[in-house]
Amino acid sequence: MTYRCRRACHDDHVRTLDELAQIGRAAGLDSVGFCTAAPFVEARAAIEARKAAGQHAGMDFTFRRPEYSTTPTMALRDARSIVVGAIAYRRREPRLAPNPEEPLATVASYAWEEYYAPLKAALGEVGSHLRAAGWRTRVVVDDNALVDRAAAVRAGIGWYGKSSNVLLPGRGSWFVLGSLLTDAALVEHDPPGVADGCGPCRRCLDGCPTEAIVAPGVVDARRCLSWLLQARGTFPVEHRVALGDRIYGCDDCQEVCPPNRRDDRQERPEAGLAARARVSVLALLEDDDQTLLERHGRWYIPDRDPRWLRRNALVVLANTGHATDPDIARRVRAALVHYLAVDDAMLVAHAVWAARCLGQEHLLAAVADHTDPQVQVELVGVR
Repeated sequence: MTYRCRRACHDDHVRTLDELAQIGRAAGLDSVGFCTAAPFVEARAAIEARKAAGQHAGMDFTFRRPEYSTTPTMALRDARSIVVGAIAYRRREPRLAPNPEEPLATVASYAWEEYYAPLKAALGEVGSHLRAAGWRTRVVVDDNALVDRAAAVRAGIGWYGKSSNVLLPGRGSWFVLGSLLTDAALVEHDPPGVADGCGPCRRCLDGCPTEAIVAPGVVDARRCLSWLLQARGTFPVEHRVALGDRIYGCDDCQEVCPPNRRDDRQERPEAGLAARARVSVLALLEDDDQTLLERHGRWYIPDRDPRWLRRNALVVLANTGHATDPDIARRVRAALVHYLAVDDAMLVAHAVWAARCLGQEHLLAAVADHTDPQVQVELVGVR
Protein backbone atom coordinates (compact mmCIF):
# COMPACT_ATOMS: atom_id res chain seq x y z
CA MET A 1 0.00 0.00 0.00
CA THR A 2 1.40 3.36 -1.01
CA TYR A 3 1.70 6.31 1.37
CA ARG A 4 -1.17 8.03 -0.45
CA CYS A 5 -3.43 4.97 0.03
CA ARG A 6 -2.49 4.66 3.68
CA ARG A 7 -3.19 8.36 4.21
CA ALA A 8 -6.58 8.08 2.45
CA CYS A 9 -7.57 5.09 4.61
CA HIS A 10 -6.49 6.96 7.73
CA ASP A 11 -8.52 10.02 6.75
CA ASP A 12 -11.60 7.88 6.09
CA HIS A 13 -11.15 6.22 9.47
CA VAL A 14 -10.90 9.57 11.25
CA ARG A 15 -13.97 10.82 9.43
CA THR A 16 -15.87 7.71 10.56
CA LEU A 17 -14.98 8.27 14.22
CA ASP A 18 -15.77 11.98 13.98
CA GLU A 19 -19.11 11.20 12.35
CA LEU A 20 -20.01 8.68 15.04
CA ALA A 21 -18.99 11.08 17.78
CA GLN A 22 -21.12 13.82 16.21
CA ILE A 23 -24.10 11.47 16.02
CA GLY A 24 -23.65 10.62 19.70
CA ARG A 25 -23.33 14.24 20.79
CA ALA A 26 -26.33 15.25 18.69
CA ALA A 27 -28.30 12.53 20.47
CA GLY A 28 -27.34 13.91 23.88
CA LEU A 29 -23.96 12.45 24.84
CA ASP A 30 -21.66 14.87 26.66
CA SER A 31 -18.55 12.83 25.91
CA VAL A 32 -17.73 10.08 23.40
CA GLY A 33 -14.71 7.80 23.15
CA PHE A 34 -13.59 4.70 21.24
CA CYS A 35 -11.45 1.70 22.17
CA THR A 36 -10.82 -1.91 21.31
CA ALA A 37 -12.89 -4.75 22.71
CA ALA A 38 -9.96 -6.70 24.13
CA PRO A 39 -10.56 -8.36 27.52
CA PHE A 40 -10.23 -6.07 30.54
CA VAL A 41 -7.54 -8.09 32.27
CA GLU A 42 -6.66 -5.54 34.96
CA ALA A 43 -10.30 -4.92 35.81
CA ARG A 44 -10.91 -8.65 36.23
CA ALA A 45 -7.89 -8.97 38.51
CA ALA A 46 -9.17 -6.07 40.63
CA ILE A 47 -12.65 -7.60 40.88
CA GLU A 48 -11.22 -10.97 41.91
CA ALA A 49 -8.99 -9.29 44.51
CA ARG A 50 -11.96 -7.39 45.99
CA LYS A 51 -13.97 -10.61 46.18
CA ALA A 52 -11.11 -12.49 47.81
CA ALA A 53 -10.84 -9.74 50.45
CA GLY A 54 -14.61 -9.71 51.04
CA GLN A 55 -14.77 -6.06 50.01
CA HIS A 56 -17.69 -6.68 47.64
CA ALA A 57 -19.88 -7.43 50.68
CA GLY A 58 -21.97 -9.96 48.77
CA MET A 59 -22.63 -7.50 45.93
CA ASP A 60 -23.53 -9.20 42.66
CA PHE A 61 -23.51 -6.97 39.58
CA THR A 62 -20.14 -7.36 37.82
CA PHE A 63 -18.86 -9.37 40.79
CA ARG A 64 -21.16 -12.27 39.97
CA ARG A 65 -19.36 -13.35 36.79
CA PRO A 66 -16.12 -11.39 36.44
CA GLU A 67 -15.02 -13.35 33.40
CA TYR A 68 -18.24 -12.31 31.63
CA SER A 69 -18.30 -8.63 32.56
CA THR A 70 -14.64 -8.17 31.58
CA THR A 71 -14.78 -10.04 28.27
CA PRO A 72 -16.69 -7.99 25.67
CA THR A 73 -16.92 -10.86 23.19
CA MET A 74 -19.09 -12.73 25.69
CA ALA A 75 -21.62 -9.89 25.49
CA LEU A 76 -21.40 -9.56 21.70
CA ARG A 77 -19.84 -12.33 19.63
CA ASP A 78 -16.91 -11.10 17.56
CA ALA A 79 -16.96 -7.67 19.20
CA ARG A 80 -13.97 -5.65 18.02
CA SER A 81 -14.64 -2.13 19.23
CA ILE A 82 -16.42 -0.22 21.96
CA VAL A 83 -18.04 3.20 21.74
CA VAL A 84 -18.22 4.75 25.21
CA GLY A 85 -20.68 7.52 26.02
CA ALA A 86 -21.23 9.70 29.07
CA ILE A 87 -24.14 11.92 30.06
CA ALA A 88 -23.89 14.52 32.80
CA TYR A 89 -26.37 14.26 35.65
CA ARG A 90 -25.45 16.88 38.25
CA ARG A 91 -27.67 19.85 38.92
CA ARG A 92 -27.47 22.67 41.44
CA GLU A 93 -28.71 21.66 44.87
CA PRO A 94 -32.42 22.54 44.80
CA ARG A 95 -33.94 25.00 47.22
CA LEU A 96 -36.55 23.54 49.52
CA ALA A 97 -39.83 25.09 50.55
CA PRO A 98 -39.61 26.16 54.19
CA ASN A 99 -40.74 23.33 56.47
CA PRO A 100 -38.07 22.77 59.09
CA GLU A 101 -40.14 20.22 60.96
CA GLU A 102 -40.74 17.72 58.18
CA PRO A 103 -38.07 14.96 58.32
CA LEU A 104 -36.62 14.80 54.84
CA ALA A 105 -34.29 12.21 53.34
CA THR A 106 -31.60 12.96 50.76
CA VAL A 107 -31.42 11.21 47.40
CA ALA A 108 -28.05 11.01 45.61
CA SER A 109 -28.00 13.23 42.54
CA TYR A 110 -27.64 10.39 40.01
CA ALA A 111 -31.11 9.22 41.05
CA TRP A 112 -32.89 12.57 40.76
CA GLU A 113 -33.95 11.68 37.23
CA GLU A 114 -33.87 8.71 34.85
CA TYR A 115 -30.50 9.30 33.23
CA TYR A 116 -29.86 5.83 31.86
CA ALA A 117 -32.76 5.89 29.39
CA PRO A 118 -31.43 8.89 27.42
CA LEU A 119 -27.92 7.43 27.60
CA LYS A 120 -29.18 4.16 26.14
CA ALA A 121 -31.12 6.01 23.45
CA ALA A 122 -28.12 8.14 22.47
CA LEU A 123 -25.84 5.12 22.13
CA GLY A 124 -28.64 3.44 20.21
CA GLU A 125 -28.48 6.26 17.65
CA VAL A 126 -24.80 5.51 17.12
CA GLY A 127 -25.66 1.83 16.82
CA SER A 128 -28.32 2.53 14.20
CA HIS A 129 -25.71 4.21 12.03
CA LEU A 130 -23.38 1.22 12.34
CA ARG A 131 -26.13 -1.32 11.70
CA ALA A 132 -27.15 0.57 8.57
CA ALA A 133 -23.60 -0.04 7.37
CA GLY A 134 -23.96 -3.78 8.02
CA TRP A 135 -22.33 -4.08 11.46
CA ARG A 136 -23.74 -5.76 14.54
CA THR A 137 -24.09 -3.79 17.78
CA ARG A 138 -25.23 -4.11 21.37
CA VAL A 139 -25.88 -1.26 23.79
CA VAL A 140 -24.75 -1.96 27.36
CA VAL A 141 -26.06 0.57 29.90
CA ASP A 142 -26.50 -0.03 33.64
CA ASP A 143 -25.83 -3.66 32.84
CA ASN A 144 -23.64 -6.32 34.42
CA ALA A 145 -22.41 -7.38 30.99
CA LEU A 146 -19.54 -4.88 30.94
CA VAL A 147 -17.29 -2.98 33.34
CA ASP A 148 -18.32 0.49 32.20
CA ARG A 149 -15.65 2.43 34.09
CA ALA A 150 -12.85 0.32 32.66
CA ALA A 151 -14.22 0.89 29.16
CA ALA A 152 -14.39 4.65 29.76
CA VAL A 153 -10.77 4.78 30.94
CA ARG A 154 -9.58 2.66 28.02
CA ALA A 155 -11.50 4.88 25.59
CA GLY A 156 -9.58 7.88 26.92
CA ILE A 157 -12.49 9.93 28.21
CA GLY A 158 -11.37 9.95 31.83
CA TRP A 159 -9.16 8.57 34.59
CA TYR A 160 -9.80 6.57 37.75
CA GLY A 161 -10.10 8.92 40.69
CA LYS A 162 -9.07 7.90 44.18
CA SER A 163 -12.78 7.58 44.95
CA SER A 164 -12.90 4.85 42.24
CA ASN A 165 -15.18 7.08 40.15
CA VAL A 166 -14.10 7.98 36.62
CA LEU A 167 -13.34 11.69 36.25
CA LEU A 168 -13.45 13.50 32.93
CA PRO A 169 -10.81 16.23 32.43
CA GLY A 170 -12.22 19.59 33.40
CA ARG A 171 -15.65 18.10 34.11
CA GLY A 172 -15.36 15.77 37.07
CA SER A 173 -17.37 12.64 37.81
CA TRP A 174 -21.01 13.77 37.60
CA PHE A 175 -21.70 11.36 34.72
CA VAL A 176 -23.44 8.09 33.97
CA LEU A 177 -21.49 5.82 31.64
CA GLY A 178 -22.54 3.37 28.97
CA SER A 179 -21.08 1.48 26.04
CA LEU A 180 -21.91 0.25 22.56
CA LEU A 181 -20.25 -2.98 21.48
CA THR A 182 -19.79 -3.60 17.77
CA ASP A 183 -18.05 -6.03 15.46
CA ALA A 184 -16.85 -3.09 13.36
CA ALA A 185 -13.12 -2.45 13.64
CA LEU A 186 -13.42 1.23 14.53
CA VAL A 187 -9.96 1.39 16.14
CA GLU A 188 -6.90 -0.80 15.84
CA HIS A 189 -5.24 0.56 18.96
CA ASP A 190 -6.51 2.14 22.13
CA PRO A 191 -6.05 5.90 22.51
CA PRO A 192 -3.56 7.32 25.00
CA GLY A 193 -4.87 7.26 28.52
CA VAL A 194 -5.92 10.41 30.32
CA ALA A 195 -3.32 11.58 32.81
CA ASP A 196 -4.18 11.16 36.49
CA GLY A 197 -5.62 14.48 37.58
CA CYS A 198 -5.87 13.71 41.30
CA GLY A 199 -2.25 14.33 42.25
CA PRO A 200 -1.68 14.33 46.01
CA CYS A 201 -5.32 15.24 46.76
CA ARG A 202 -7.08 12.83 49.13
CA ARG A 203 -10.24 14.75 49.94
CA CYS A 204 -12.48 11.85 48.93
CA LEU A 205 -10.65 9.46 51.24
CA ASP A 206 -10.81 11.90 54.14
CA GLY A 207 -14.37 12.99 53.36
CA CYS A 208 -15.99 9.56 53.28
CA PRO A 209 -18.29 9.40 56.34
CA THR A 210 -17.50 5.74 57.02
CA GLU A 211 -13.89 5.60 55.75
CA ALA A 212 -15.04 3.18 53.05
CA ILE A 213 -12.30 4.26 50.62
CA VAL A 214 -9.61 2.12 52.18
CA ALA A 215 -6.92 2.93 49.59
CA PRO A 216 -6.80 5.09 46.46
CA GLY A 217 -9.35 3.60 44.09
CA VAL A 218 -10.41 0.85 46.52
CA VAL A 219 -13.86 0.99 48.11
CA ASP A 220 -14.81 -1.51 50.81
CA ALA A 221 -18.52 -2.06 50.16
CA ARG A 222 -18.97 -3.32 53.73
CA ARG A 223 -18.59 0.31 54.80
CA CYS A 224 -20.00 2.16 51.78
CA LEU A 225 -23.33 3.83 52.58
CA SER A 226 -24.45 3.67 48.95
CA TRP A 227 -24.17 -0.10 48.97
CA LEU A 228 -25.49 -0.62 52.49
CA LEU A 229 -28.69 1.18 51.48
CA GLN A 230 -29.14 -1.34 48.66
CA ALA A 231 -28.01 -4.47 50.46
CA ARG A 232 -30.36 -6.96 52.06
CA GLY A 233 -30.30 -7.69 55.78
CA THR A 234 -29.88 -5.56 58.87
CA PHE A 235 -28.39 -2.12 58.38
CA PRO A 236 -25.08 -2.26 60.31
CA VAL A 237 -25.54 -0.50 63.63
CA GLU A 238 -22.03 0.98 63.50
CA HIS A 239 -22.95 2.96 60.36
CA ARG A 240 -26.49 4.06 61.22
CA VAL A 241 -25.60 7.44 62.69
CA ALA A 242 -23.21 8.10 59.79
CA LEU A 243 -26.08 7.47 57.39
CA GLY A 244 -27.59 10.77 58.50
CA ASP A 245 -30.47 11.72 56.23
CA ARG A 246 -29.41 9.67 53.20
CA ILE A 247 -32.10 7.38 51.80
CA TYR A 248 -30.58 6.46 48.44
CA GLY A 249 -26.94 6.79 47.51
CA CYS A 250 -24.22 9.02 48.92
CA ASP A 251 -22.52 11.89 47.09
CA ASP A 252 -19.93 12.81 49.73
CA CYS A 253 -16.83 11.60 47.88
CA GLN A 254 -17.95 13.52 44.80
CA GLU A 255 -19.07 16.64 46.65
CA VAL A 256 -15.60 17.20 48.12
CA CYS A 257 -13.76 16.47 44.86
CA PRO A 258 -12.17 19.71 43.52
CA PRO A 259 -12.92 19.00 39.81
CA ASN A 260 -16.56 18.46 40.69
CA ARG A 261 -16.76 21.65 42.70
CA ARG A 262 -15.43 23.61 39.72
CA ASP A 263 -17.95 22.08 37.30
CA ASP A 264 -20.36 24.80 36.16
CA ARG A 265 -22.90 22.24 34.95
CA GLN A 266 -24.20 22.31 38.52
CA GLU A 267 -25.74 25.68 37.72
CA ARG A 268 -28.46 24.45 35.37
CA PRO A 269 -31.86 25.03 36.98
CA GLU A 270 -34.42 22.27 36.93
CA ALA A 271 -38.10 22.76 37.73
CA GLY A 272 -39.52 20.39 40.33
CA LEU A 273 -36.11 19.01 41.27
CA ALA A 274 -36.57 19.47 45.02
CA ALA A 275 -39.27 16.81 45.07
CA ARG A 276 -36.79 14.29 43.67
CA ALA A 277 -33.71 15.37 45.62
CA ARG A 278 -35.51 15.16 48.99
CA VAL A 279 -38.29 12.80 49.98
CA SER A 280 -40.49 12.69 53.05
CA VAL A 281 -39.27 10.12 55.57
CA LEU A 282 -42.72 9.78 57.05
CA ALA A 283 -44.27 9.21 53.63
CA LEU A 284 -41.81 6.36 53.07
CA LEU A 285 -43.08 4.81 56.28
CA GLU A 286 -46.76 5.58 55.74
CA ASP A 287 -47.27 4.78 52.04
CA ASP A 288 -48.39 1.35 50.84
CA ASP A 289 -46.23 -0.94 48.70
CA GLN A 290 -47.74 0.08 45.38
CA THR A 291 -47.30 3.78 46.07
CA LEU A 292 -43.67 3.34 47.13
CA LEU A 293 -42.80 1.38 44.00
CA GLU A 294 -44.61 3.87 41.78
CA ARG A 295 -42.77 6.82 43.32
CA HIS A 296 -39.34 5.27 43.66
CA GLY A 297 -39.32 2.53 41.04
CA ARG A 298 -36.17 3.94 39.40
CA TRP A 299 -34.18 3.11 42.49
CA TYR A 300 -32.49 -0.24 42.90
CA ILE A 301 -34.61 -2.04 45.49
CA PRO A 302 -33.63 -5.64 46.28
CA ASP A 303 -36.33 -8.04 45.09
CA ARG A 304 -38.49 -4.97 44.39
CA ASP A 305 -39.53 -5.32 48.02
CA PRO A 306 -40.43 -2.02 49.76
CA ARG A 307 -39.44 -3.44 53.16
CA TRP A 308 -35.86 -2.44 52.36
CA LEU A 309 -36.95 1.15 51.76
CA ARG A 310 -38.79 1.08 55.07
CA ARG A 311 -35.74 -0.33 56.85
CA ASN A 312 -33.65 2.55 55.53
CA ALA A 313 -36.38 5.07 56.36
CA LEU A 314 -36.45 3.90 59.98
CA VAL A 315 -32.72 4.55 60.29
CA VAL A 316 -33.11 7.98 58.69
CA LEU A 317 -36.09 8.72 60.96
CA ALA A 318 -33.90 7.96 63.97
CA ASN A 319 -31.44 10.59 62.71
CA THR A 320 -33.93 13.25 61.62
CA GLY A 321 -37.19 12.71 63.53
CA HIS A 322 -36.72 15.02 66.52
CA ALA A 323 -39.79 17.19 65.97
CA THR A 324 -41.37 19.97 68.03
CA ASP A 325 -44.33 20.53 65.74
CA PRO A 326 -47.23 18.62 67.38
CA ASP A 327 -48.56 17.15 64.13
CA ILE A 328 -45.14 15.96 62.97
CA ALA A 329 -44.35 14.57 66.43
CA ARG A 330 -47.64 12.68 66.39
CA ARG A 331 -46.82 11.15 62.99
CA VAL A 332 -43.33 10.18 64.14
CA ARG A 333 -44.75 8.46 67.20
CA ALA A 334 -47.45 6.73 65.13
CA ALA A 335 -44.79 5.41 62.74
CA LEU A 336 -42.77 4.00 65.62
CA VAL A 337 -45.83 2.37 67.19
CA HIS A 338 -46.80 0.85 63.85
CA TYR A 339 -43.39 -0.64 63.06
CA LEU A 340 -42.92 -1.97 66.56
CA ALA A 341 -46.08 -4.03 65.94
CA VAL A 342 -45.50 -5.34 62.40
CA ASP A 343 -44.88 -9.02 61.69
CA ASP A 344 -41.49 -8.33 60.06
CA ALA A 345 -38.88 -8.79 62.80
CA MET A 346 -36.22 -6.99 60.77
CA LEU A 347 -38.36 -3.86 60.67
CA VAL A 348 -39.26 -4.22 64.35
CA ALA A 349 -35.56 -4.33 65.20
CA HIS A 350 -34.88 -1.09 63.33
CA ALA A 351 -37.92 0.52 64.91
CA VAL A 352 -36.51 -0.35 68.35
CA TRP A 353 -33.30 1.45 67.48
CA ALA A 354 -35.19 4.43 66.12
CA ALA A 355 -37.35 4.68 69.25
CA ARG A 356 -34.25 4.69 71.42
CA CYS A 357 -32.58 7.42 69.34
CA LEU A 358 -35.68 9.59 69.49
CA GLY A 359 -36.12 9.25 73.24
CA GLN A 360 -39.22 7.08 72.91
CA GLU A 361 -38.00 4.15 75.00
CA HIS A 362 -41.38 3.93 76.75
CA LEU A 363 -42.82 2.52 73.51
CA LEU A 364 -40.55 -0.51 73.77
CA ALA A 365 -42.69 -2.14 76.44
CA ALA A 366 -44.82 -3.40 73.54
CA VAL A 367 -41.95 -5.59 72.30
CA ALA A 368 -40.25 -6.47 75.61
CA ASP A 369 -41.17 -10.13 75.19
CA HIS A 370 -40.40 -10.35 71.48
CA THR A 371 -38.67 -13.66 70.75
CA ASP A 372 -36.81 -12.80 67.56
CA PRO A 373 -33.01 -12.65 68.05
CA GLN A 374 -32.66 -9.46 65.97
CA VAL A 375 -35.17 -7.67 68.15
CA GLN A 376 -33.60 -8.98 71.34
CA VAL A 377 -30.19 -7.69 70.25
CA GLU A 378 -31.63 -4.21 69.74
CA LEU A 379 -33.51 -4.35 73.05
CA VAL A 380 -30.35 -5.31 74.90
CA GLY A 381 -28.68 -2.30 73.38
CA VAL A 382 -31.41 -0.14 74.88
CA ARG A 383 -30.99 -1.34 78.45
